[in-house]
Amino acid sequence: MTVKELLSTTEDKMNKTLTVLDRDYKSIRAGRANVSVLDRITVDYYGAPTPIQQMAAVSVPEPRILMIQPWDASTLKDIERAILVSDIGINPQNDGRVIRLSFPPLTEERRKEICKEVRKKGEDGKVALRNLRREAIDKLKTMKKSGDITEDDEADCEKKIQTLTDRFVKEIDNAAADKEKEIMEL
Repeated sequence: MTVKELLSTTEDKMNKTLTVLDRDYKSIRAGRANVSVLDRITVDYYGAPTPIQQMAAVSVPEPRILMIQPWDASTLKDIERAILVSDIGINPQNDGRVIRLSFPPLTEERRKEICKEVRKKGEDGKVALRNLRREAIDKLKTMKKSGDITEDDEADCEKKIQTLTDRFVKEIDNAAADKEKEIMEL
């Protein structure tokens, strides 16, 4: 592996960490209807776990209401059951044709709890980045020991890895701050 490949691989892994964090943030309920809260919910459809978005049209007719209209009406009860056993904490209202999820306004206390969760996920993301940095630096040291690179190349690459890590840590901080701001909005 060359130094260039090491930097490229490390950057790709850091990008993936950021993508996972972004997906986690999107699934956090912020008091308004958001289709992403259904991303992790699957319905047992003819023996196969199937995401709700593949079984129904999901729309947001009002800021606090999510509407799920299954393409196959016989799956209505299955979708409702899957939502009930999920961890989103909203009771579905089934009128026989569509399921409505009403998102209640968040209390101040609940908003603060969610912000703590956002910060924790951000910290977990930063820990993952630091682990990737450590792995990359360990590989550099191994490359230097085997004589593949010089001491100057090692020092230069370590600086580049640190710069990369700093950039991604800043992106995580920004994402966390944006999500906290969204949650604290009334």
